[in-house]
Amino acid sequence: MTQKAEPHAIPDEATDAVPERSAATPKRLTNGDGFGAAFCASMATLCAEVFIAGTAGVLVLLSREHDGIPSSPLLITALVCGVLLLTVLVSGFVTAAAVMPGLTLARRAAAARWRGESRLWVLAAVPVVAAAAVAVFGAVAALGSLSFAPVLSYLLWWVFLTVGLLPATLAGQAAARRVREARQGSVARRVTRVGAIAWLAVATLGGGAYATGLVKVYEPPRLTKSDLAGTWTDGRGGTVRLATDGNAVADGLDNFIWDGTGKDKPKDCDGSGTWKAVKEDGRVQGVSLRISACELSRDWSVIGSEKEPRIYHEIGKPGSGKRYTLTKVVKHKR
Repeated sequence: MTQKAEPHAIPDEATDAVPERSAATPKRLTNGDGFGAAFCASMATLCAEVFIAGTAGVLVLLSREHDGIPSSPLLITALVCGVLLLTVLVSGFVTAAAVMPGLTLARRAAAARWRGESRLWVLAAVPVVAAAAVAVFGAVAALGSLSFAPVLSYLLWWVFLTVGLLPATLAGQAAARRVREARQGSVARRVTRVGAIAWLAVATLGGGAYATGLVKVYEPPRLTKSDLAGTWTDGRGGTVRLATDGNAVADGLDNFIWDGTGKDKPKDCDGSGTWKAVKEDGRVQGVSLRISACELSRDWSVIGSEKEPRIYHEIGKPGSGKRYTLTKVVKHKR
């Protein structure tokens, strides 16, 4: 006869070995130091600053002399995407290189004096970090160019950097404190929302100023071939006379020649040659000048105004921003 096995009895002591967590038992919250939140808030603030300042700068530059506005939608889209990507990358670098060290310095200074971390510590730490950044990058630039910039340049860079870093550092401090105190809400989202509103306000005001004609977009002067004829000077003794028949005579004109070391050195150009107006869509865009005696062959762009026209060409590498400019000598009636 088969005997049934009784189920194994579990002692009461074993059932009490792992007590169930009561719903009323409070959970222990572990908050971080807020590094990630501070980093995101700083990047959002820096991006907002760049977008607002950049938009304001573009609106101002549109009324100043410029080489022209891109008209291709593809080029504009690529330019905007490039600017957005560059802004994010630069804001991340500045946050890591300057904002976070500023927050660390403010926190340690407050802890060393047994005082709470307040905004005053940030206001004291940011100028120190900005001065260190200007000193480092200024030294690197001086080594590259083998010369120091004027003292006023370093002072201006320190002021601009301090002003730009203060909002980002204060936002980072607020975000870190919010995380440590387990408060709800995101400083980065709030900064993004406020920054977007401020950007829209600047863009709307600027666009309205141009749309109403209060401010006009700069356009190069509308000149004819007869307007180009005459004497042009660089203000340093160099001149070129453009005759109405297409002949040109240069006297002490600077001719920039590549010296093989990455720089263009000017040499005096004297002699006769020819010139012609450069047109695009029937409109004069510049001057093509050829002086065979000194091997000068340049295309000059028109800029300035109809009352004070100027022609120029770039010096050095493309996009260097350096120009050699000639101004037309205008004889005023007495």
